[in-house]
Amino acid sequence: MYTNAKGIVLREVKYKESSKILTVLTDSVGKLTVSAHGAFRKNSRLAAATQLLVFSDMTLLQKKDRWTLTEAQTIEQFIGLRDDLPLLSLGAYIAELTEAISDEDSPNIELLPLCLNALYALSEKLKPPELVKPAFELRLMQVSGFEPVLRNGGGFEKAQVEDGVLALSEGAFGAAQYILSCDAKKLFSFRISDTALRELSTKTEGFVLTHLDRTFKTLDYYKKVLTFF
Repeated sequence: MYTNAKGIVLREVKYKESSKILTVLTDSVGKLTVSAHGAFRKNSRLAAATQLLVFSDMTLLQKKDRWTLTEAQTIEQFIGLRDDLPLLSLGAYIAELTEAISDEDSPNIELLPLCLNALYALSEKLKPPELVKPAFELRLMQVSGFEPVLRNGGGFEKAQVEDGVLALSEGAFGAAQYILSCDAKKLFSFRISDTALRELSTKTEGFVLTHLDRTFKTLDYYKKVLTFF
């Protein structure tokens, strides 16, 4: 059975000599593991659409529980990320985090637009990455069922996460409230002081890592990259 879907590549792994195994987040059937035969071959018609962080219109063939990419037309390649190592590494973290929190058995229609909006804001340099990262993380946790309880009163000296409560000082608290309640298209349209943004970033990241109970290699790499820029 053939299915048409729009999807973004969250992960790519080389398979045999010329193929790839992709993790793709789609608009209609959620997260999928997809085979892309011959994607590494010279002049492959699938080459562009099977790169990490490329959003495409895809034709997928399902046989039993296996999916194969048969055709693809790129929609957005987020070119602005490709020549900027810090932005590309942050984009890779966004992809890994999205993959980790999405479920192949339970499609979530809010995940793909959220991921695309964050990557677009970074690629077009609409907002600084220091703002995009915590806003994306916090909203992602909310739409995935892990919304924290916000408490107005905190600072760097306070515990980052305690029983699902995120204690924030006034500036960070107001930004977090906005992130959790605003229209999705206006997610990154808020103002915050540098001090409050650092607090929000530190505590939101801590909340994510605590509740998912794991680390992310792409996050570690992103932080390493930042030390050179």
